[in-house]
Amino acid sequence: MNSFAFLLWLLFCTVLSSSSLPYEDLLNSAREPEFLDWMRIIRRRIHQHPEIGFEEYKTSELIRSELETLGIEYSWPVAKTGVVASIVGSGGGPRFALRADMDALGLQIIFHFSVGLHEQFEFPVIDLIVSLLFVLSQELADLSYKSKVDGKMHACGHDAHVTMLLGAAKLLQGLKSSLKGTIKLVFQPGEEGYAGAYHVLEEGALDDVHAIFCIHVDHTLPTGSVSSSPGTILGSADTFEVIIKGKGGHAAALHRTADPLLAACSTILSLQQLISRETDPLESRIISVGFMDGGETHDVLPESVTFGGTFRSMTTEGIDSLRQRIQEVVVSQAAVHRCTAIVKFMDRAYVSTTNDDNLYNIARTVAAGLLGEANVHPFPRLMGAEDFSFYSQRMPAALFTIGIRNESLGSIHTTHSPYFMVDEEVLPIGAAFHAGVALAYLERR
Repeated sequence: MNSFAFLLWLLFCTVLSSSSLPYEDLLNSAREPEFLDWMRIIRRRIHQHPEIGFEEYKTSELIRSELETLGIEYSWPVAKTGVVASIVGSGGGPRFALRADMDALGLQIIFHFSVGLHEQFEFPVIDLIVSLLFVLSQELADLSYKSKVDGKMHACGHDAHVTMLLGAAKLLQGLKSSLKGTIKLVFQPGEEGYAGAYHVLEEGALDDVHAIFCIHVDHTLPTGSVSSSPGTILGSADTFEVIIKGKGGHAAALHRTADPLLAACSTILSLQQLISRETDPLESRIISVGFMDGGETHDVLPESVTFGGTFRSMTTEGIDSLRQRIQEVVVSQAAVHRCTAIVKFMDRAYVSTTNDDNLYNIARTVAAGLLGEANVHPFPRLMGAEDFSFYSQRMPAALFTIGIRNESLGSIHTTHSPYFMVDEEVLPIGAAFHAGVALAYLERR
C-alpha cells in the first residue's frame, strides 16, 4: 500500500470510528434475552437434526420459515438446498453478501480400549494387553440437545453460523429503510468436501455482488474475541486415491508375482521427496498418506493395493504442480515394479482462501468497535482449506474466525471432534459482527 492510499485508509478509519453506525446498539440488541433465546432455540433445533452436504432439506426449511417470519424475500433452491435472501435498502447502492455454511459432518470415531488379562501358568504371571477397536458414530458432547441422527453431527459449528446469520438478518431488517444498498444472505450447502460455494457461484446467485464476508467459529479463541489477517490465510487442498494393480501369488514364489505392496510402499516414500527435494523450502506444501488397504493374509500377495491421502499448498499454483507430479510419480513407480496404477483426484480441489486487504480492514475496524482492540487478533496461516476460497477468487472477500472457547462450559474441543461444542454466548456477537460489517461496507461505498 503506497503512502497516499495509506493516508486515505487512515481517514476512512477515522470516519468509521466517529460515525453513527450503531455497532454497540447492534450487539446490545442481539444480547437482549428474548433475542438471544430465539437464537438459542434455532441453533439447537439445527444441532439436533444434522444434515450432510446437499441434503440440508430440514435446515433449509427452517431458514426459509424464519426469513418469511422476518419478512425477508429469498431465492430457493440454490445449489440444490441453499437459500439466498436479500434485504434491499433505499436507492441502488452496492450489493454486499454475508455467508453461512449449513452442512453437518459424518462421524466415524475409533476408540482403542486396552484390557489387562492375568493368567496363571507354571511360569510367572503374564500381563496381556489386548487392543479392542470400537467404532462409534454418535455425538459425545454432554448436551441435552445433542444430535438425534446416528453418524451425523454439527461438529464444525455450522449450526452456529446459520444462527448468527439469521440473527444478523433480524438486526438488518430492522434497519432496512436506512440501508445504502442491498445485503444478500447466503445460506450455503455442502462446505465439507462438496465445494458448495463453487456451485452457488456457478448458478449465478451472486453475479451482482460486489464483496462477501463470513465468520467461522474458533475453539482456540476465548468467546468475545475474533481473529483474521490480510492476504492468504488458508491453503489449497486436494485428495488423491491410488490403485496399484500387480500380480498376486504365494509369498514363497515371489518371482512369479508383481508385488503391488512393494510398489505402493516405494511410491509413498517417493511422494515425500516431492516436498523434501522439489519444493522451495520457503514455500509451504504437504503430502500426507492417510490410508492403505491391501492383502488379507500372511503368505499371499494381493492382486492390488489401494492408498490415498491429501496434498496441500498455500497457492493454487502449488497445488496444480503437486497434482501433476503425484500423477507422474505414482505411474512411474508402479511401472518400476511391473505394476500399473490409476490415480483419482477430487472433482474440484479447494483453492487457497485470500482476504482482500480493504474488506479485511473494514471488518477489523468493526470488530475493534464491538469487542475492543485487545480482542482482535492476527490469524496464523493454516493448511486447512475452506470452500469460501471460491468466493475470494471471484470478488473481494474476508473470512474472520470468532472465539467460542469457554473452559467452564467445556467448549474447548477442536472442530470435527465428537466432543465439539459451542459457547452460545458467541451467537449475539456473531450476529452483530455480521450486521456491522455489512453496514460499514455499504457506508464506505
